[in-house]
Order: sequence, then structure tokens, then C-alpha cells
Amino acid sequence: MYAFRSKRLRMMATTGAALAGVALLAGCSSDADNGDTEDEAGGDETAAAEEGGSGETVVIGFSGPAADHGWLGAINSAAIAQADGYDDVELRVAEGTNDANLQISQVETFVNEGVDVIVLLPTDGAALTEAAINAMNAGVPVVNVDREFSSTDAARVTILGDNYGMGVSAGEYMCERLGDQPDAIIGEIAGIDSLQLTTDRSQGFSDALAECGLSVGPRVAAEFTIDSGQEVTAQLLSANPQIDAIWNHDDDQGIGVLAAIDEAGRDEFFMVGGAGSLNAMQAIESGDTVLEATVIYPSTQAADGIALARLLGQNANLGDLASPGVPRRIVLDAPVVTAENVDQYMEIGFES
Repeated sequence: MYAFRSKRLRMMATTGAALAGVALLAGCSSDADNGDTEDEAGGDETAAAEEGGSGETVVIGFSGPAADHGWLGAINSAAIAQADGYDDVELRVAEGTNDANLQISQVETFVNEGVDVIVLLPTDGAALTEAAINAMNAGVPVVNVDREFSSTDAARVTILGDNYGMGVSAGEYMCERLGDQPDAIIGEIAGIDSLQLTTDRSQGFSDALAECGLSVGPRVAAEFTIDSGQEVTAQLLSANPQIDAIWNHDDDQGIGVLAAIDEAGRDEFFMVGGAGSLNAMQAIESGDTVLEATVIYPSTQAADGIALARLLGQNANLGDLASPGVPRRIVLDAPVVTAENVDQYMEIGFES
């Protein structure tokens, strides 16, 4: 961890990466919520699941937004691959959509079909809250992924990336590089400003920079697309003849950001990306661009959701935890990927 993180900032970034890894390999035992032994929880089937074998078959319904973005595509494919790795999971995948009303009907269909658990990455957390509450009331536990519902009653488990922590990680990295330059000019290329995740990322970034006496300078917002990234970056560069560092919130739009930087012939600054795309990691590894780091926003969240849904459906515990059952809330870590550690993260890099 970087030297500039205060105690308050440390508390904001929950180290859920370890929990997520455990979830993928979690041993299943009886759920102590009801105080029963393994006989009632499944006996031999539970023991088999502990050893990585089969437990009782769990039918999981999965619904997410349309894969119109590299990260979202990776979310969907990772969830399907995770389910395929279990021989005791039957996965029913709804067509990806950005229509909240259609996604509500998908949730209702899953409930009517009698699935055991629903894993839901809502196109709009607030809009899907009532449908998720209805599913919970019907006895179908919901695993909420990435975009949070408006009520804690809408999900049995919530698994999230750490948007605030992303900003903190990016800011801390810049503090290490620029902390002795209080007049450093730091640019920020955000995603969609109307989204809470963008607000959280920007706030974490600003808070972390303040810890070492730095501040955000010129700031623009894009739309998580290559074209928008290129357009707003061209504007940023044109208006600012001198920049020391840039944080770009999203590696998908980062393709356009790097194109604009290349077209402008600018290389006096370094850049930190966000999310952890494969092409960003390859650029970091090569060292041929201004991009020298990116902050992970895990595209494995829905895969972790599938793993947790399986445990819920089998009335099992999350392995290696002393406490019984499955936690209600998991926030994944937001580590910084650099040339020194990129090999550790390449396998989870997603195609933009």
C-alpha cells in the first residue's frame, strides 16, 4: 500500500479480492444459520462439494446489461465460464439489455420458472430494486452485482467493485510519482458524470491527491466509448499545453484517449488507466505509450456472483471464513497494475 493512504482511506477499500478468490474455491458445509449438521444440509453431496466435486444442483438465473462495452462483455463471458466450471450448476442466461423494463420482466420470469437463485447486474439499480425485492419475498435470493439496488432488502448478497477505491489507488500512485511537485498539473478524464460510480471514482481520486498536497486540474468527462474518449482528450490537450499526469477512468475509452495523445504528439506526462483491459496491460508491458499503470475494476464480479449463488443454493458456507454462511456484502480490491506486476493480472484482462 502506498504511504499516502490515511486511516480513513484505508477503511474505504475493503479487501474483498481474497474473499472473491475463496468464493471460487469455497468449500461447502452446513449453513450454521439454522444450526443444523451436514446431514440436513446434504450429507455426502456437501462433502463432495467441499472437495471440489458436486453438491446439490443449483438453478441460477443470470441477467445483465447489453454487452456494448468491453468490460460488460467480459462480465457476461466470465459468469458463463464460471457456471460451466461446476457440474452442479444449471445456468439460465437472459438476453443482455439496457431496457430496465425488459430486465424487470426477466427477473419475474426467473421467479415464475422457480430458479433457486438470481444473479443480477441491473442496468439501473434503482429501477430494478422493486423487482429484486419481489423475488426475495418470493423466496428466491438475489445476488446483486456491480450496480447497487436502492434498498438492502433487495439482495441477499451484494458484490461490488470499489469505485471510490479506484480513485484512491490512482491518486496514491500519482502521489508516489509526483508528491514532491506540489504544482504538478494533473488531468482527469472521467466516464459518464451522471453516474454515481463516476462521482465515487472522482471523489476517491481527489481525496487521495489531497493527502500528499496535490489536486485535480483540468477535467473532462467522456461516455465510456472510444470516440468520446478521443474527442474529449483532444479538447483537454488543446486547452492545456503542459500536463504532468492524467487519470483516465476507463480503459475502453482509453483507446480513444491514447489515439488523441498520439495525434497531438504529446508525451511530457504519464497516464494511469482504469478497469484493467488486456490492451491496456499490453501497452503497460511494452512501455511504448504514456500509459504506465491501470487500476483494476474486476470484470470477474458476476463470476464471483455465480460462485456465491451456488453456495446460497446449497445452503453452504463461504470457505476459510470462521463465520458461518455467506457474507451479505463483498467489495473487491482495486489494485494498481504496473510493468512490475502486470504478469499477475494479464489473465483477467478483458478485450476492449
